[in-house]
Amino acid sequence: MRRLFWLAMGITIGALVVRKLSRTAEKLTPQGIAGQLAEGLRDLADAIGDFGADVRAAAAAREDELRAGTGLDAPLPDRGVVALPDALPRRGAHAADS
Repeated sequence: MRRLFWLAMGITIGALVVRKLSRTAEKLTPQGIAGQLAEGLRDLADAIGDFGADVRAAAAAREDELRAGTGLDAPLPDRGVVALPDALPRRGAHAADS
């Protein structure tokens, strides 16, 4: 009975080792390397896309914050409300000309 147990254990371990070596050998073939490279490039493209989306979202949030702080999105006053003076005082070198 003991020998049968050890025989079964050896066959199981041997099968697992062979499967692991076969997978490793398959990864080292040109097709396996190309597949890993393609998968790595896909992951890189996804990461770059996620980074770009995060940057765009942060930029939009910051732009909204700046617009709210400066009042750029405030409604313009009516034409009749703002009255500019007819003549503004002149300053500087051109003031003496008038």
